[in-house]
Amino acid sequence: MSGQEEQRQAGGSRLDDSEVERYSRQLLLDGFAEPEQLRLTRARVAVIGCGGLGGPAALHLVGAGVGRILLVDPDLVSLDNLHRQVAFRADDIGRPKVQVLGAALRHLNPGARVEEMMEHLRPESLDRTLLGQDLVLECSDQPSLKFAVNDWCVSQAVPLVVGGAIGWRGQVTSVTAQAGCFRCLFRMPSPEMERSCRAAGVIGPLVGVMGSLQALEGVRLLVGPSPGEGRLTDFDGTTGRWRSMRLVRDPGCSAHLADPGIRP
Repeated sequence: MSGQEEQRQAGGSRLDDSEVERYSRQLLLDGFAEPEQLRLTRARVAVIGCGGLGGPAALHLVGAGVGRILLVDPDLVSLDNLHRQVAFRADDIGRPKVQVLGAALRHLNPGARVEEMMEHLRPESLDRTLLGQDLVLECSDQPSLKFAVNDWCVSQAVPLVVGGAIGWRGQVTSVTAQAGCFRCLFRMPSPEMERSCRAAGVIGPLVGVMGSLQALEGVRLLVGPSPGEGRLTDFDGTTGRWRSMRLVRDPGCSAHLADPGIRP
């Protein structure tokens, strides 16, 4: 770790000239100045699933200046990924997704620290994998994993952004321990939720839209507070219509009841 990185983690640094130039378009925004950019630079973010959602999400997070990112995915790139997983190319077929995406992130922003984990996540491995993260993006196509990650993030008070897309419709859910969560909304995986894009199909650009929205919400949560916190955003690709709803806290939600410090 460089001396500059150590200073930033301690909260006592400033952006250098090259960083001011790199992030200049963000630094022009109202309410987004050097302190907000430094929060991104110090942040640790885990992206679970490096395909159609996780690829654009990770690229936008690192492009925006997130300093440390953990990529978790057990899969290899395949030909049928390429119509929607835009971080990959035909030459990448057969290679681990985390390696291909990790290399792209380092090329995009050499200042980012990228960790790659080619692993099937299970509930019992979440502590080992996710402890110390400031934010988690759940971008996998496994409903059971989404619920397990939701429950862990609620119990640890780690902000979470869950994404999903199938057919022509996508959803992004922003979860914090203080608000309702993914399990408050859905309770448990349903037969409809278990349908994969392999069986039901998905239009390619939709997953890019939803992955980019996950990154946007992640940035808002990291620099905080976010108006999307505790909300589900639904997008219908056939009509172009957006719908947003507040997550209502379920008094019987097992994710909240599992943590003695978080009671209804």
